[in-house]
Amino acid sequence: MNIDQLSLREKIGQMIMCGFDGAVPTAGIEQLIQEYHLGGIIYFRRNVKDIQQVKELSQALQSLNKSELPLLISIDQEGGMVARIDEGITLVPGNMALGATGDANAAYQTALISGEELRHLGINMNFAPCIDVNNNSLNPVIGVRSYGESAELVAAMGSAAIRGFQQAGVAATAKHFPGHGDTDTDSHLNLPSVPHNKARLNAIELVPFKAAIAEGVDVIMSAHVVFPAYEPESIPATLSNRILTGLLREELQYKGIIVTDCLEMNAISHGVGIAAGAIQAVLAGTDIVLVSHLLERQIAAFEALAGAVETGVISEERINQSVIRILALKQKRQMAIGAEREQLNSLIGTAKSWGIVEAISEKSITLVKDEGQLPLDSTKATLVIWPEVRIGTEVDEVIPQEITLGKALSAYIPQVQEITIGITPTADELAQVLAAAEAYDTIVIGTYNVDVSAGQIQLIDQLSGMKAIKLIVAALRNPYDLQKFPQICTYLACYENRPMAMKSLAKVLMGIIQPQGKLPVSLNLEGGKQS
Repeated sequence: MNIDQLSLREKIGQMIMCGFDGAVPTAGIEQLIQEYHLGGIIYFRRNVKDIQQVKELSQALQSLNKSELPLLISIDQEGGMVARIDEGITLVPGNMALGATGDANAAYQTALISGEELRHLGINMNFAPCIDVNNNSLNPVIGVRSYGESAELVAAMGSAAIRGFQQAGVAATAKHFPGHGDTDTDSHLNLPSVPHNKARLNAIELVPFKAAIAEGVDVIMSAHVVFPAYEPESIPATLSNRILTGLLREELQYKGIIVTDCLEMNAISHGVGIAAGAIQAVLAGTDIVLVSHLLERQIAAFEALAGAVETGVISEERINQSVIRILALKQKRQMAIGAEREQLNSLIGTAKSWGIVEAISEKSITLVKDEGQLPLDSTKATLVIWPEVRIGTEVDEVIPQEITLGKALSAYIPQVQEITIGITPTADELAQVLAAAEAYDTIVIGTYNVDVSAGQIQLIDQLSGMKAIKLIVAALRNPYDLQKFPQICTYLACYENRPMAMKSLAKVLMGIIQPQGKLPVSLNLEGGKQS
């Protein structure tokens, strides 16, 4: 379709991407598609029951769309800890686990697998890979979503992932420009700032994005982060013309789509607000405005943009620039509607795909330190302490975890007792573990982001003071957890608590496979040897 055939409101609709709550189309999303000419959809876990339902949802949404222009249907399927679909598909390792392998081909293979499966479900855009360089151990929102702290490693892995997704016919999205790795604030909650000068940003944060542009990435997502070196006014990159147009378009010569991170995040919604934010983002250079949740906010963004053009705040030529890019992407990727029902099970979650993922997962497990405590003795009764994620966030939605570390170890050790505690354990949970520990001389405890859990730290400190115990600590998410326990003799990092990672960790603990992973971030272990 030629842009000249579109009305102003049809063009503005193409520039908005929205989410909704439900496993079938709601009246609200139908209204947005048919009355507001919506150009894109984002899925969250709330939209997912199973793969057949997701495929049918994609087809239903495309059927509601009476335009000749198919919908972009997007999702955050990063792998590892951030995956909106985790059953029925091949759940690939997350970025830091891939970074620990040091193998860019692993990033390519997993992205290709994930991309092909998303296409079969009618999903044609993935908000991945995350190519932030995570060089701040206190980062609360990126962490293991990054490949690591080396700009060169992140660039190599990210470019390989982009190649994999786009070879599968899915638009890849490099995020979060110009870099969310060196922050200690979650932009879902507040407005972070990265204070470094241009030379430092050019040498680290921008390196992966330059590589992504060279790779031909379809989409780049902006960060709700302030960069004073490029933007002297205290406004986030998402709203900065100096950053999105001056830096990304003009200096870095990026020709593809720019999408905002969700405008409902507090960094925007509690600042300028959704409607004003949409206008400022488009003036800054954004092509697609993302409003993930509330219908009234989605309509407000649309009407704000329409009003801004009608009053001359935004020129129609500026709208046309974005819509031309969006139409080109839709033509380039030939947006799919999903595989036929009888094909799904033979195309998704295949033995071949799982075999590839298993080998990569096993290669990622990192033995940071061991003073002669491994492998475990299968004849010895073993206590496993499992930190359960019970409260979700905007990024990490809670999922049922059937294969815990205890379950994985029980395949090799007949006598395994597993005690589940919360990420922030209660006094009763702490007491239960300490009482049970008296009966064991081998204890394996998983940690999960201990920086926000004094209880986990207290528990490990107390267990390590029990002299007769062989205590093994495994970081089930951020490897930085290990910095809190320099006294522990055996540390491992597996970067995620997903089932395949737990199976791989169990094999390393038992000596069935040798650990091959290398830490993609630096740890200060106060004298402890790191890999």
